[in-house]
Amino acid sequence: MCGIVGVLGEHEAAPILVEALKRLEYRGYDSAGIATVNNGALGRRRAVGKLVNLSDLLVHDPLPGKSGIGHTRWATHGAPSVTNAHPHQAGPVAVVHNGIVENYRELRAELAEHGVKFVTETDTETVALMAAHYLDSGLSPVDAAFKTINRLQGAFALAFLFDGEDDLIVAARKGSPLAIGHGTGEMFVGSDAIALAPLTDRITYLEEGDRAVLTRTSLEIRDEAGELANRETRKIKLDQTRADKAGHKHFMAKEIAEQPVVVAEAIRSYLPTGGDEVVLPGDLDFTKLDRLTMVACGTAFYACLTAKYWFEQLAKIPVEVDIASEFRYREPPIPGRTAALFVSQSGETADTLAALRYCEGKADKIVSVVNVPESSIARESDIALPIYAGVEIGVASTKAFTCQLSVLLMLALKAAADRGTLSDEELADHAAALRGLPTALNTALDQNRAIKKSAQRLSEARDVLFLGRGLMYPLAMEGALKLKEISYIHAEGYASGELKHGPIALIDKHMPVVVMAPRDAVFDKSVSNMQEVMARKGKVILVSDDDGIAEAEDGVWSIIRMPHIHPSLAPILYSVPAQLLAYHTAVAKGTDVDQPRNLAKSVTVE
Repeated sequence: MCGIVGVLGEHEAAPILVEALKRLEYRGYDSAGIATVNNGALGRRRAVGKLVNLSDLLVHDPLPGKSGIGHTRWATHGAPSVTNAHPHQAGPVAVVHNGIVENYRELRAELAEHGVKFVTETDTETVALMAAHYLDSGLSPVDAAFKTINRLQGAFALAFLFDGEDDLIVAARKGSPLAIGHGTGEMFVGSDAIALAPLTDRITYLEEGDRAVLTRTSLEIRDEAGELANRETRKIKLDQTRADKAGHKHFMAKEIAEQPVVVAEAIRSYLPTGGDEVVLPGDLDFTKLDRLTMVACGTAFYACLTAKYWFEQLAKIPVEVDIASEFRYREPPIPGRTAALFVSQSGETADTLAALRYCEGKADKIVSVVNVPESSIARESDIALPIYAGVEIGVASTKAFTCQLSVLLMLALKAAADRGTLSDEELADHAAALRGLPTALNTALDQNRAIKKSAQRLSEARDVLFLGRGLMYPLAMEGALKLKEISYIHAEGYASGELKHGPIALIDKHMPVVVMAPRDAVFDKSVSNMQEVMARKGKVILVSDDDGIAEAEDGVWSIIRMPHIHPSLAPILYSVPAQLLAYHTAVAKGTDVDQPRNLAKSVTVE
């Protein structure tokens, strides 16, 4: 969601802050702003819309100072406007905030009794006003910030900047990620390492409840109880935080094209060359487990639904899959011999993290599948399984999804090997198929031009259905999600067999229907459903292999040809045409592919 940066530097802060905020654009935002301290005086500039608007403002109205904080806002309380944009300033204090202050109404009422006036609709203004109130009562800037933090309920990452203090930033995290960057005679704050990568390769991640006092030459971290906390400083690999388009028009296009490489890296990491045994970075014995509970949000949830088929079919272990935002409030019982598995690209998804914490002390094992090994979800898991996708900037997940699927399939094969549900020959067959997957993904990418033609026709639709059976059913839902996310066309994914139970009422000559149907054990059933669509003049886009197309191409509106693949790997391979259909449709419609409206990359608030 919102992005935070802070600088105590040797050079003018404004251009550094804006450049760091650009590296956080992928998180999603609708306004931006910065504040600096110059000759002891606070100043700020804010603008609605893209960062270029803030940059233009700073050209005409510069903001000097070598100490500063910056913010990209994703609106929660209050519409996007300059007034509601961060930083919020109350007299001698400026604040940037990612998260939601749940008790801000009570705090506002308390401040109103002291005659404090409000000018915005935001919860964050309350934080600034509360800190100013404590400063007025005689507290020091650090004590005023800490006392304010102690009064807040909810999830937040915060950075405070003070009038007259050009060598001080106070930062805090509770529920939203925040990292400290160490320079030489400089110190930095950022929502993640990507923002800080050009500035330093030494990062300290604040833990839950931490608050930090930064100067140019020192960092003091205290835990939620106020005790000094010694947090590890890690050296990050700068190449893992690169965020350039590498010649592509959009980050999403680049990330789709990277899938053969990153999936190959994930496979090599868990399936060492020359062997058929899946190797995990931790101890997980599936003979000691009777069931799995899998929890995630959005695209990661569809990865879990796919993995349910794998775990149940290959390893014969029952799996329950839940949306994280429902799971945490449903408060389900967790029986003995259960592993809880959480999937999150960022490792900071608020609902997924809350679900993980609910399972602590209840599940026998807590396992996570994440793209950020230093994330909160990874750190709080018994075993964290990285997916090796690299930095993903496009809001609509692509390479992270296929890497999640690849890791989950290999985890299912590990479960099958432990439980003895697959023979050595069957395990070797799956291992060989996995090693051939990157080549198949490359072949799928070669269909880009044909997919672009289908997408051109799809871009004229108002509604689209995606159909799939078995392993392709979750992918149908994922394909529909991708299309609606970036093209704004209404789309729904259904199990093909459910067509006659309601959705078929929508079929007419204006309705495109994307059918994901490799020539597998349920192909004949899928063709039957496809015929029902065409009998009602629906426009079928058939995604299949040579055998499937030869059998079922008569009367279809458009064909997307995929290579033959092992049936278990089909949802990974067929993710490529689903992604490219969405991408080219969005381009044809002229929407913002990488930063679609109303969406954020990392959902760190409820």
